Amino acid sequence: MKNLDVAIIGGGPGGSTCGGMLAKYAPELSVGIFERETFPRDHVGESQLPPISSILNELGCWDAMEAANFPIKIGATYRWGNSNKLWDFEFMPMDAYREEQRPRPWTSQAKQLALQVDRARYDKILLDHAQETGCKVFQPAQVRKVETEGDKVTGLVLADGTEVTARWYIDASGASALLRRAMSIEIDLPTKLQNIAFWDYWENTEWATRFPGGGTRVLVLSIGTGWIWFIPLGPTRTSIGFVCPRDHFKSSGLSKEDIYLQALAQEPLIAELTENATRDGEVRGTKDWSFVTERAAGENWFLVGEAAGFADPILAAGLTLTQTSAREAAYSIIAMSRGKHDRDWLLKSYDDNQRTRIRQHIRFADFWYSANGNFTDLQAYTSEIAQDAGLELDPQRAFQWLGTGGFTHDVLGQVGIGGLDLAGTRQIAQRFVGGQAEWQVSRYNRFRLNTKGARVIEVPAYSDGEIRPIKTFVRGNKRLPLYGLFSVVHKALKGGRDLVGQILPAMQQHAAESGQHMAPQLVIHHLMQTLELMTNDGWVTCDLDPTRPKINLATPDEGHIIHTNRELNERMKQ
Repeated sequence: MKNLDVAIIGGGPGGSTCGGMLAKYAPELSVGIFERETFPRDHVGESQLPPISSILNELGCWDAMEAANFPIKIGATYRWGNSNKLWDFEFMPMDAYREEQRPRPWTSQAKQLALQVDRARYDKILLDHAQETGCKVFQPAQVRKVETEGDKVTGLVLADGTEVTARWYIDASGASALLRRAMSIEIDLPTKLQNIAFWDYWENTEWATRFPGGGTRVLVLSIGTGWIWFIPLGPTRTSIGFVCPRDHFKSSGLSKEDIYLQALAQEPLIAELTENATRDGEVRGTKDWSFVTERAAGENWFLVGEAAGFADPILAAGLTLTQTSAREAAYSIIAMSRGKHDRDWLLKSYDDNQRTRIRQHIRFADFWYSANGNFTDLQAYTSEIAQDAGLELDPQRAFQWLGTGGFTHDVLGQVGIGGLDLAGTRQIAQRFVGGQAEWQVSRYNRFRLNTKGARVIEVPAYSDGEIRPIKTFVRGNKRLPLYGLFSVVHKALKGGRDLVGQILPAMQQHAAESGQHMAPQLVIHHLMQTLELMTNDGWVTCDLDPTRPKINLATPDEGHIIHTNRELNERMKQ
């Protein structure tokens, strides 16, 4: 019999991140992690987004990750949409990128970038760190049974018959979803995508792009039957995968091996990069159907990562969603263990955050697939997605809305999703749809707060092991948290209505004061996007005073973050 404060099912990034956060901020709690395999072991899902870098630093394992010398992910190169041109999406302007000696210290540049990781090594580093900081790690230790009583988990039974009891339980078991299934939690499939993925690992491929300091981009290449990923994982090892609709695989009559090799043979760039490489020779396969659970938390349990839901991997959000949810589950348990905040509020906030994030990523993935010529049957489906949000739009307008709508749940107080800010989503929409995305802040010059009819609630801000309630306006399915960028814009709007004479100077003052963390011009750039989102979501009303100047914002086809990859396009012509 093992008696613990927290029992975590699964030692992958979700379980180890949750355990590591608990060990750091609440060392008085006894935490056990039960992993059915023995690490290291291979796992798919190697490409990260920038929010994970901050989580690794907070956990205290940044130095260990840097010592592993994983490639720095600068961004991604795509061939997607109706054009055969290759184009780049980068996490920061490349003219601002500076080489940093590896292993890198934690810097503002490191915070803006991500990693491409060999999951066997990455997951082991995380699990070892959890153990070193105080978690009890058991492997191999398969959970055979989750015992329940009503909405409460009462214990776990391991394969060897050992019984485990705890005050709180975490389901970080991934697709196995042991606790979720034991509690009979239903899932929703808010998408028509039913894709299947096949992949293998290669040695000694060429990288399509190299930056000083070990930086590169992943490749995402659309072909006639689906798309290919190419993710360098280290100096010699690369993950190459193929994603296609399940029905295409079934109707092809091909084996996993044959359909995988057939797909790679269709792509000249992949053939060139693998010309002198060898592969492991074991093609793995998995379904990657997007879904979200009807609940993500209960009386004494939390669903973390894929146990709570999954979004199609086109945006590489899997690890970000997993480790973010693990962090917030740990914070919630710490608060409950210390009697801080209302328990029901903590559980409801966790549940709302995770399920909303997953749904937004699913919605945005649908937008990406709708833009691709190989998935045109999804175009009409965008109207249904818009209708779920309370909008009556035809397929073309709904399609554009999907790429320009506001996303406020990824990082509290910021505007963006999947590493893209609002300007980035609009630039993507222009590439997919054509035309110019119009900015409200360019049409008007007088702006006024509008919270009429809104409810006031509190949402949690998670920082330094503590949860702080944040005043938030809610109207329909829109929310306005008075935190981060939203708080700054809210304050500027309360100081005056004139954009050039009052609002912009207030933004400039804030940018100057926060310049040590980010270039002032970039701060203003993000604040203007926040004003735009607040206007689109109805939190701001606006009008035009013809006697006052306006600000002209535009979304360029070729920008610093998203632009055509001229080098590779020229290379492919040769």
